[in-house]
Amino acid sequence: MSVTQALLVIDVQHAIDDPKWGRRGQPDVEQHIARLLDAWRERRLPIVHIKHDSTDPQSPYRPGTEGNEFKSEVAPQVGEPVVDKRTNNAFIGTDLMDVLDELQVRSLVVTGVLLENSVDATVRMAANLGFEVVVPEDAVASIDRKDHQGKNWSAEDVHALTLSILDGEYAKISTSDAIIEALP
Repeated sequence: MSVTQALLVIDVQHAIDDPKWGRRGQPDVEQHIARLLDAWRERRLPIVHIKHDSTDPQSPYRPGTEGNEFKSEVAPQVGEPVVDKRTNNAFIGTDLMDVLDELQVRSLVVTGVLLENSVDATVRMAANLGFEVVVPEDAVASIDRKDHQGKNWSAEDVHALTLSILDGEYAKISTSDAIIEALP
């Protein structure tokens, strides 16, 4: 029996382009996610979109703003479930687990933004819940960060370190091409 693999697209909304986030690495993330979406749709595999509805009045992700809208190149199509979340973890306070159970999914390909925030939190939880998780390194994005000692870390370094921490412990790290080639 084969395991149904769902594609999760996390927080790819206009808010991610807000200047408040600073410089983002991985400029082609949306194109890679769009390619994955095309492959999933072509094969009629399950897709779940995660939408961040921030409760912070200053957040570009708050409902009712342009930032809260999905980016057009990765927007849900009719019939694709959308799970609204209010924390960085797509499982907390949402019906994501119910959606995945209904779709009979035990394996996830997790994409989106930000890798070191919502993607990381969701991947860790998914692994702890027993899901097989794959993260395509070219379909997740990071931003420049400053640590508590004032050192600046480039988005590329944040990206590489976060992927290396997740790899093997919480997820398998792959590429969009390899994932698409492995699809049934």
